[in-house]
Amino acid sequence: MHNPIDPELPEDDLDRAAAIVRQARRVAVLTGAGVSAESGVPTFRGATGLWEGQAVTDVATPTAFARDPALVWRFHNALRAHMKVAAPNPGHLALAALERRFGNRFTLATQNIDGLHQAAGSRNVLELHGRLSRVRCAACTYVADRPGEDLPDLPRCPECGAMLRPDVVWFEEMLPHGVWREAYKAAEGCDCFLVVGTSALVFPAAGLIEVAGSARARILEFNLERTAASSRVDLGLYGPSGQTLPDLMRRL
Repeated sequence: MHNPIDPELPEDDLDRAAAIVRQARRVAVLTGAGVSAESGVPTFRGATGLWEGQAVTDVATPTAFARDPALVWRFHNALRAHMKVAAPNPGHLALAALERRFGNRFTLATQNIDGLHQAAGSRNVLELHGRLSRVRCAACTYVADRPGEDLPDLPRCPECGAMLRPDVVWFEEMLPHGVWREAYKAAEGCDCFLVVGTSALVFPAAGLIEVAGSARARILEFNLERTAASSRVDLGLYGPSGQTLPDLMRRL
């Protein structure tokens, strides 16, 4: 179990959160789609979680790619078009500022594939689900970052001619082992863990919350509303993370 909240902490939730962060030696963060939604990046969750009438799980799997690679690429190219105009929001910037405060004692693990944390200035970012701007060959070792480029519906590898695919983790695929190991170590070794903009329903990423809790880290949740993680956190701060995170930083 994680530590109970110190009764001597301030009564205001943001002040309490700031006091917890201020006392921390190491901070780890898990972010999800809610952070980027405030930058206009579609989440494809809930009642509107369809793309051209297709469930996202039907256009973001190895099975779908084998069946209809052009359809899968049209979906990802539509996302890439969103990324051309998406910019970091105040939540991204606040997390970058938090990293500057803690330096190498800070790790940010993200489920997002948009690169907006890096665009905001974050450096120690673990991309659990890859990055949409990167492509890799389905047959050889070719990997390249090709942001902002208009790709055809059936892009080919310039080295071997086989089909390219987005360098992201699809449903039914494993997370990159090295990235997951680093994220696990960060959650296990921190004493303050922030859960930001994630429903805590996608595993194994959501399992980092349990890892941090088992290590007796203080867990702070920043989400629009309560989530599957809310019963396991020390303190929940509900509202747009583009507001709550900058408010937290102002109190540090």
